[in-house]
Parts: sequence; structure tokens; C-alpha cells
Amino acid sequence: MTIGEYIAKLKNNPAFMRNVTSWLVVPERAARYGAFPASLDARIAGALRARGIERPYIHQSQAIEAALAREDFVVVTPTASGKTLCYNVPVLDAILKDESARALYLFPTKALSSDQAAELYGMIESMGVDVKAYTYDGDTPASARTAIRQAGHVVVTNPDMLHQGILPHHAKWVKLFENLRYVVIDEIHAYRGVFGSNLANVIRRLKRICAFYGSSPTFICCSATIRNPRELAEAMTGRKMRLIDENGAPAGERHVVFYNPPVVNAQLGIRAGAIPETRNIAASLLEAGIQNSVFARARLTVEVLVRYLKDMVRDPLGNAGRVRGYRGGYLASQRREIERELRAGNITTVVSTNALELGIDIGQLDACVLCGYPGTIASTWQQAGRAGRRGSTSLLIVVASSSPMDQYIINHPDYFFGQSPEQALINPDNLYILLNHVKCAAYELPFEEGERFADLAETPELLGYLEDEHILRRVGGRYYWMAEEFPEAGINLRSASDQNFLIVDITDPKKHRVIGEMDRFTVPMLLHQYAIYMHEGAQYQVEKLDFDDKKGYVRRVNVGYYTDADLTTSLKVLDEFEQRSDGAWTRARGEVLASSIVTVFKKIRFDTHENLGWGPVTLPELEMQTTACWWTLPDRLEEGYGREPLKDAMVGLAHLIRHIAPIDLMCAPQDITVVYHVKDPFTGKPTIYLYDSIPGGIGLSDRVFEMDRALLMRARERLGECPCAEGCPGCVGVTAGPRAKEALKRILDDLLA
Repeated sequence: MTIGEYIAKLKNNPAFMRNVTSWLVVPERAARYGAFPASLDARIAGALRARGIERPYIHQSQAIEAALAREDFVVVTPTASGKTLCYNVPVLDAILKDESARALYLFPTKALSSDQAAELYGMIESMGVDVKAYTYDGDTPASARTAIRQAGHVVVTNPDMLHQGILPHHAKWVKLFENLRYVVIDEIHAYRGVFGSNLANVIRRLKRICAFYGSSPTFICCSATIRNPRELAEAMTGRKMRLIDENGAPAGERHVVFYNPPVVNAQLGIRAGAIPETRNIAASLLEAGIQNSVFARARLTVEVLVRYLKDMVRDPLGNAGRVRGYRGGYLASQRREIERELRAGNITTVVSTNALELGIDIGQLDACVLCGYPGTIASTWQQAGRAGRRGSTSLLIVVASSSPMDQYIINHPDYFFGQSPEQALINPDNLYILLNHVKCAAYELPFEEGERFADLAETPELLGYLEDEHILRRVGGRYYWMAEEFPEAGINLRSASDQNFLIVDITDPKKHRVIGEMDRFTVPMLLHQYAIYMHEGAQYQVEKLDFDDKKGYVRRVNVGYYTDADLTTSLKVLDEFEQRSDGAWTRARGEVLASSIVTVFKKIRFDTHENLGWGPVTLPELEMQTTACWWTLPDRLEEGYGREPLKDAMVGLAHLIRHIAPIDLMCAPQDITVVYHVKDPFTGKPTIYLYDSIPGGIGLSDRVFEMDRALLMRARERLGECPCAEGCPGCVGVTAGPRAKEALKRILDDLLA
């Protein structure tokens, strides 16, 4: 069955259509072409023609011309619009004309690095020229590293390796830094918040080292659709960037369907679950032989769906390779194998978390099903872009969960289609982040007296502080590194735990094998003793979890249920640094301990999803010490407005702060956490906390503390601007009560009077 026939079948299915709240058809878009510059090396144009590319799209043509003119630029076009050509062509042209020219490619993940390196290898081989391109990351053998440093024309790596493995050892990379012509930063929309702020400082260090060796590379940035691409690229590189966003790539007709599961209990308003409804839709695509991707927000949801769909297609020998899972935690070799099978067309359905959201080449898919709204408009379109990648007709079906946010989006499609994608925000001048990278820069090259790091006026003050702390020593007008430790080792660019646990299959007592990995913060939820760990639809029971050795030992089983754990979090104030009164309320900042612990797990039957029982979990509490600020509201609010209206108002205010604060902080929403206590144990009064979601904190909450009344005033302004009557996801969120907006308005007016 073709995708067109399948779409027609859906439209003629009354049972399906009665649950569709919106069916939007995005019309087909014809290609618009430019021309290759006359100065381009003829061998490149010949190789592209051999691959069926006679002319570049208009955005490719503009990008290539800008790159050949050594102009910094950012190209912003949708998924699968050929952004790779925008940088491969000028880089190869430079190397063919000057054998000493070098280029550095940065990708956010190792998977994307490998994928794009393979694309570059293909072009080089088709030209039959001696251009050496290598991937340099943690998986690169030691024996190959020397050759890459000496002879690599194009070094393909990720920000972490540049930070720890290349910049501190720049003396071994002299040929690269002396001749660096281009720096390519792909998927810049992935660099937001703390990760992006760290990378911007890594780029500052890179530019400083390039200047030392006498080079000044051109920066080429690529991004999927976001609201502020030029602003982000300029903040990332410290250069004025040209914006190229005139997309010339063709696109086939796209059908975007919003599907709301049917109500199964009218009295309670309970709907059918998103998982079984997604399973049914994916199963019909599978039966029709239409290659598709299914996206789910949680890894457990991915595994449950994989299990359901594999059971549909198992052959007599138990093989079900037409259905595969894909998520973080699978070994790199397994993910590469799944990508190859997808490109070859041997997989009909792949079920994934957002791990497949970035531009890894997985070939041509015809349909995409989202199990729940991904949370952002940008992510929704990026996941949708995995289907119809070569201009064919494609289908996107968004299946709503029962969460209020999903229900709002699915019933207000104009809200979704009328909004522009979210901004990507960074703040490279955050004092905590900046100081760390000044230390790294000083380790790499001594600072001259009067030199400014990235032209920042605060540089002398920072260097003086490091000298006072005996980290730097000033001799003869230079600041030299004198501490014993290696500064890069203490900085994790992504601010995620690097303590991964290995998952070891002990089913065969003679042959234990590692089948996956999991980060430290997820382990208590999914890898506790007696949990059913699911991997590509197969079930394993966790026999033992060794926290000291960071290993979980699992045994293959076949049971009719899966497990899910309950996580309890709490917040405790350790120290109050400062407190200020703002009339009706007080605000304070200090150090807090955020604790999370898993105490019980539930056994959930497949198909019916009924609870079969529970079991205890005995694992240590995970603690994160970080910084926070908090607002203590007066007791009279409860007396004047009532406990329930106050609670609803605090829910709404916490939601507003969570979404407004990142705009001023220039961070990603996940970099902060906001919680409320109607009666807080520390203050004894209604209190709202905002804390940094990063161990140790990075100063975000301190910035909020200094904002004084501005944050609450902006919250009140947002309430007034929102056109809804009783509250919506755009103001008080989806968990507040029906009169939360009205109560919050009155309370904020009271507090700000």
C-alpha cells in the first residue's frame, strides 16, 4: 500500500476520523535552484553531478558563495534540506586548491559525527582525490590519533572532545591551528542553556589559540528552524553572522493529523491511553508496509511499544527485525546497525525517543507517529521532518495523552500552528561558566597583562581573583598556570552525570555480555532490583544492582508485565546567604539540597495496563546540592483568599516563573526547577523556590535574586496579555484549578501594590 492509499483509507474510516480534531495539509513545495560559483573546483561539480546533483538549491548556492568569500554565516532550513552540502563543498574546494588548508567540524553527538563523516568520505571517494577526513572522539583508537593530528585535512569531532582532547594539547595540533580555514558548527539549535553557554566559551578558547598560531577561520553554522538563529550563532561564535534562511529544497505534500483518543468513561472524563492508541495506528502502518517512525517521550514507553509491535511480526523462529527500538542507553554499535538497516529499508517501524530527532541519515520514511506532544513546537517539527525526507507525500499523526497540556494542544490546533518555534538561549558571560573557561584558557596559553578574554572588560578582575587563589602566577607581565590539577577535567559541558552504569546480561552463566548503559539519575527508576528492564522489546529481570561498581546484572525472562517506579523529591534549605524584604514578601537566596528517592515500584500488565501489585525499592537517596532563591509570601494571603485559591495561584505562579525566568536568564527551561510549598518547613509560610538544576549551581538563581520585583511584575504582565478567560498553558499552566488565573491576578496585584 502506498502512503497516498493509506491516507485515503484513514479518511474513509469513521472510527478514526471521529477522534481527529484537526487535519492540516501542508502543500507541496517545488525546488528553487541557484548555481555553483564559477570559481568552484570542477572536480567537485563533477562528483556532485555523478550523484544526481546538477544544481544546488538556492540556500546551498548562497551558502557556498558566502563561504568562498570567507563570510561567517548561519543557514537555517528544515530537516533534510541538504545543509551538509553548504559546508562540504567550500571546505573541499579550499583543500583542493591548497593542500595545507584544514577544517574542523563540530557535531553535538558522536552518532551525528559518524554519519556526517561517512557523507564526506563518499564525496571524497567519488572525486578520487587525496583528502583526509577523520572522526576524532573517545572511540578513536590511540594508534590513529597521531596520524589525524599530523595529516587530517578535516577533523570531525564533538564539543566535549574539542574541550578536553584538542584545545589543552594544541601543541600537538600545530598543523590544524596554523592552517584552520573553516569551523563548522552543525545543529546549533541543540546548543542551548548550560551546554550552549559552555560551548560558546570553548569557541572563545579556540579563537584565542587560532590567533596565537596566526589563523582566523570562517565560521559556518547550521540549524533547524528556531526563532532566533542569527542571535544564537552570533552569541556562539562572537562574530557577525549572515542569515541564510531562504529554503530552496523541495517538499512533498504533508498531512498533519491531531488525534485525540476516545472517551471511555464519560462520567470521569477518562480517555483511552495514548500508548494503546499509538500501538493501533503504528500496527496499521506496519500491516500496510509503510516505513514509519514512532516517537515517544520516555524510554519505557519506547520499549513497551517495541514489545507490542514485535509481537505482531514475529516469524516462527521468533525473529521480529522489521520493528526496532532506538534510544539512549543502547550501545553505539547497536545504534549504528539500526541506522544502516533503516537506510537499507529492512526496518518498517522504528520506535524512538528524541534520540533520532537530530539529522542522522536514516533514509526515506513515509509516516511519523508521535505518542504524546513532544513538549515544544520545534521538537514536533523536527520529529515530523524524519518522514518525507526526499520530497514524497508524508503523514504526521500526533496522538494526545491525557495530560492537560496535550489536551490543550490537541483541542486548540491554532495555538500550535500559530506560534513560531521556541528560542534557543545561552549566556556565555555567566560568571561561574566564564571563570571555569578562563582557567582552561590560562592553562592552554598564558594570559598577557592587559589581554582580554573574548574582549571582556572583566578579564583583569578574573585573572586577579585566580592569582589570589594561587591558581595563576604573574611573572614578567604574564599570568601562568600553577595549580596541579587539569582544569578541563572538572568541567562537564553538558552538566549531566558522567557516572554511567553498565547493564550486563547474565542469562548465559558462561558468557556475560554488556547490552546497554544508563545514566546515574535514571538507574533508580528503571534498574532497581526486580525491575523488568526492557531492551528492544526483550524483557530482562534485574537480579542485582551494584552501585559501587556501577553495574546492573540482568537475566532474560518472559513475563506478561513491565515495571514502573514512583519517584519522590524533596527540597531542604542548607544555608541562607542573604535575605531582603520587598514590602509584602521577602526574598532570599542560599544553598539547598534537592533529594530524590524511589521507594516502590508497580507491576503493570501488558495490554490492559492494570496494576498487578507492587514491590519495595531499597536504594540510596540521590542528592544534589545546588543554589536557590525563594520568595516567602505573607500568611495573610491564606486568610484573605482561602487555602485552595492560594494553592491554585501558587501553581500558576510557579508555572509562569518557570517559563519567564529563562528569557531573562538566557538559559534553557530545563536548567532551572521551580517548586512551591503552601506551607514551607523552613519558612513556615507559603514559599516558591527556584533552583539551578545543575549540581553546585551555575549562578542562575543568584541572577533571579537580583532581579528584585521584575520577575513578579513580568508574571503579572503575562497574565494580563493572555486572552484566555480562566487560564491556559500560556499563562497559569495546565495543573492549576479552574479559577487559578483570577486568584493569581488578585494576589499579584496585592503583593505588587
